Amino acid sequence: MENKGQISIELILIIGFITLMILGIASFIGEDNELNQAMSAARSGAIEGANIDSFAIYPEEAFKNYTVEHQRLLSQSNIKIIKIDYVNQGFKEEYNKTKIQLRISASAPSVTEISDRNALGDRVNFHARKSICESFDASSQTNEMFNPAFSNRYVFTTADVIWI
Repeated sequence: MENKGQISIELILIIGFITLMILGIASFIGEDNELNQAMSAARSGAIEGANIDSFAIYPEEAFKNYTVEHQRLLSQSNIKIIKIDYVNQGFKEEYNKTKIQLRISASAPSVTEISDRNALGDRVNFHARKSICESFDASSQTNEMFNPAFSNRYVFTTADVIWI
């Protein structure tokens, strides 16, 4: 008779221990998943920005500016995103989130002027930040340049594009 009660207690202890382990692991996976989702969104946005730059498709205001200052950008060019990595800059009290700075490396052999590359890089960075905001439905939390971009646990900024 005594064995029947012991099996139930052991089963409850095992199930409780497994549940605690799953909850502990899930919190770590959730944080990694959010950062992976943001990095994936940033890559997608950077590629979109590079494609828009490659095809020389710009909003009217940018087109007018490029007509005066960046004539080279009005024709097609070949822009390739090489890599995207990030630097964790720690927890920032002003946002109550961890700050992540994205660093995008790109190549554009046909664009040699530094000012033209900076203009292209600004557009690539803009689309990377915009894509993060759209991915986390956080467009209302930032400005029209999507700088900084927000997720639930992180705030994202971008460094100047590194041209290779």
